[in-house]
Amino acid sequence: MTLYIIAIGGTGARCVEAITQCAAAGLFTEEPIKVVFVDADESNGNLSRTSETIKTYQEGYELTKNNAQIPWMQTPIELLGFWSPFSNSTNKTLGSFLNYNSYKNSHPSLGHLFDVLYTKDERETPLDVGFRGRPAIGSAIISQVNFDETEQEPWTTLIKLIRADLGTGKSVHIFLCGSIFGGTGASGFPTIGRLLVNKLSRLEGRDRLKIGGLLMLPYFAFLVPNEQDDNGIYARADQFLLNTESALRYYVNEAQSTFDAVYMLGNQNPSNVKFSIGKNSQCNEPHFIELYAALAAKHFLLDADSGESGKVILMGRNSPGRITWKDLPDSEEVKQKLVNTTRFAFAWMANLVPELAYASKVGVKGFQKQAPWFSSFFRPVQGLFGIIGSREMQSLPEFNDATEQQAIETIKKWCNSYLRWLNKLHFSGDNIELFRPEMFTGGEGKISAENFAGLVFEDSRDKDKRSQDTIQVLKEKLDAKTLGQAGTVGLAKSLYLQCKP
Repeated sequence: MTLYIIAIGGTGARCVEAITQCAAAGLFTEEPIKVVFVDADESNGNLSRTSETIKTYQEGYELTKNNAQIPWMQTPIELLGFWSPFSNSTNKTLGSFLNYNSYKNSHPSLGHLFDVLYTKDERETPLDVGFRGRPAIGSAIISQVNFDETEQEPWTTLIKLIRADLGTGKSVHIFLCGSIFGGTGASGFPTIGRLLVNKLSRLEGRDRLKIGGLLMLPYFAFLVPNEQDDNGIYARADQFLLNTESALRYYVNEAQSTFDAVYMLGNQNPSNVKFSIGKNSQCNEPHFIELYAALAAKHFLLDADSGESGKVILMGRNSPGRITWKDLPDSEEVKQKLVNTTRFAFAWMANLVPELAYASKVGVKGFQKQAPWFSSFFRPVQGLFGIIGSREMQSLPEFNDATEQQAIETIKKWCNSYLRWLNKLHFSGDNIELFRPEMFTGGEGKISAENFAGLVFEDSRDKDKRSQDTIQVLKEKLDAKTLGQAGTVGLAKSLYLQCKP
């Protein structure tokens, strides 16, 4: 069962960032997730960071795939491509894109209608930074996508893959996500959804295809600098609620004919972000609402009961201004897998990375005496253990081999990416009481292994058990034979297994 995600605008990209990190924690299945990004702003900072997150995940997945007994990075994630309506066009204003001058001259009545619908500034303002919080502009442009054109990528590949999945009897889930209050998401979500339904309704096996959507209600705000001009065409936080109210009226009537399931997420206490018109400066930090977005995608893939038409489920939290594990859907599973993954990433960065760096510095012979677990995963110095078991030990990979050293760096890179996302999420507003992010702030060299036992809020273990929960104790249990894999990857998998709460 393949999950296709169409991420629209900067908010859609941040939702995919959260989905990728949750997939690393094993919250999805071994079935693939395939992603399409949609944005008029090709250099959007949120899009760039999410693309890098996916790349880091893919490197880790290729290294550790075929995990035995552990869910860590078990989901293949593929980026099908990025689509901008301006990718192959030099016409990056609304007027030039829709040939306003031509209509004005040849069909004056259509030109006058254009004048009524859009102001001169809206017609002439460059849109290469996005649709500037104007859904009416975005809808007019995005509606030009043509799923029947054979050369319009990545849509051609998307439709081909969906057709192939349905042809082999698979179920297909398509999940659109974006904001309801801005420009790109608000315009792209209903437009692309409707166009997709029209195209896919003709496919054989349509009954095995479900389309879901996630609309993000306002959850952040910003102040526009006094010196900002740019013809006044840009997103304004004070208009978010009005835009949302208007959009919701539309979805009351239209969504039922397009989507099998619609999720809506928002927060009554918007966090403050830095104002940006677009491009690489539009790069908001991760927000805890995006964790809920990832769990909505998980629910749509695995649990959504599309057979109950009109079913409405409400979700809230126990205390205003506070998020605990009990406030998350499927809280027991989510907590267990996120805790397992976080404990592993913390232990790898706080202890294994420094120790493996020390091993490179002092040499294998000097280090293996200090770390008994080391010789279970890497080839010991010849003759150290005599003849007993020597053949088996000599078949282990060399620690200093370039492949092993690159694997250490790949896992470290992923751990940094995951811990950074988790850390920023906790400082996005309200009191997020899942982990204690101050304990893994700063990344490599700035986190202490002594904090390992205190990472998680709501730890019900008694004092004695917490005192015995150390990385050193976990390392004493590391053994390549447990999962039947040696080297760096075997070491990482063994540590992940031992980090299970």
